[in-house]
Amino acid sequence: MSRNLLQDMVKIKTSTPKPIIIRVKTSTSTPVMEREEEKIYKKIKKSDKKSKYRLYFVALISIVFLLFALSFLFSGAKIIVIPKVKEIPLNENLSAIKDSSIPGLSFDLAVISGEENKTIQGGEEKNVAIKATGTVLIYNSYSSSSQTLDVDTRLEGSNGKIYKTNKKITVPGITKNGKPGSVGVGIYAAEAGEKYNSTPLDFEIFGFKGTPKYSKFYARSKGEITGGFKGKSPVVSSLNKITVISELKATLENKLSKKITDQIPSGFVLFKDAIFLNIDDKNASFNPNKDGTVLVNIKGTLYGFLFDEKKLTTKIAQDIIDKYDGSKVYIPNIRDLIFSLSDKESISFADIKSINFSLSGTPKIIWKVDETKFIADMLNRKKIDFNLILAQYPSIDTAQLVLRPFWKTSFPNKSSSIQVIVNYPK
Repeated sequence: MSRNLLQDMVKIKTSTPKPIIIRVKTSTSTPVMEREEEKIYKKIKKSDKKSKYRLYFVALISIVFLLFALSFLFSGAKIIVIPKVKEIPLNENLSAIKDSSIPGLSFDLAVISGEENKTIQGGEEKNVAIKATGTVLIYNSYSSSSQTLDVDTRLEGSNGKIYKTNKKITVPGITKNGKPGSVGVGIYAAEAGEKYNSTPLDFEIFGFKGTPKYSKFYARSKGEITGGFKGKSPVVSSLNKITVISELKATLENKLSKKITDQIPSGFVLFKDAIFLNIDDKNASFNPNKDGTVLVNIKGTLYGFLFDEKKLTTKIAQDIIDKYDGSKVYIPNIRDLIFSLSDKESISFADIKSINFSLSGTPKIIWKVDETKFIADMLNRKKIDFNLILAQYPSIDTAQLVLRPFWKTSFPNKSSSIQVIVNYPK
């Protein structure tokens, strides 16, 4: 019997193979190996720490060295000084002479002249006679001795007319360098009228005619000679004259005071009460105009007494400071002191040689510190000697010291490394 081939075929069941997982079992270290590994780790860690500390140490040393070097580079001393100050009431009578070459207190006389005009309405017309006026400089080339000329001394002008001086004067003698002595004085015409009005003239002293002095004393006018008039003119009342002259005097004094103040040399003091305006009544003129108005003119000279500030400060210090040792001082408010001139009504300012005056107020006296000497005394000295050095300076009230670097115990050996700041009060 034939075999059924199909029956002989056996169906084989196939299955999907499972993946093989291989597990690798790590073997644990032995205790001995663990200890060795820990030792190695600790050694590495310790080595890293040491390297880090070593780096920090080197950096710190470098910074300290740098700071140390900079401290020497910028080392020095700074001293802030407060000078000695005193306010002492002053009420002293003083005297001064007009000669700075002689020891003692002296003064210089500042002189400035000017004039002021004003046109006013005149009153009723009357016959008037007005004499021309002017100013001259009289010169003495005769001798070194001074020459006194009385009031109304006659001067003969180069126009042939006679004029007279309006006050008594003293003409100085020839100076040491051969320059003729001179003095200014007002003049007026011998007669009224316009014919005495003139441009600048030369003059001789009429009373010296026929003597050796005639050619050696001479005069020259400063500006024109004006104001002469004779005829009918509006008349200004006495009250109006007083009022207008008072106004013009105040205006002229303010103008000349400003001029003289602006010209004060450095280092000199001009007290506000040491200025005097000299206006003689003869230097006031009333000149009529054709329109019925009157031109009022006054001429004056302002005198100011100038004092050398250093000399005056020393004199004040000597008079009011007990046991004054001659230390250098200054008085910032010296110009605020009150000046009063004695016998000012009887003084002839033009030929004044000496004055008596008083000063009052409360001067603020400030001692000056010799910074150069003070620094020199500090060089190379110990810090503990600072107060001993200060005691040698009565001009110093207090002082504050700062040494750099802070650990230094002595002053630098170079003056350029010591800074002194003096706080002078204003």
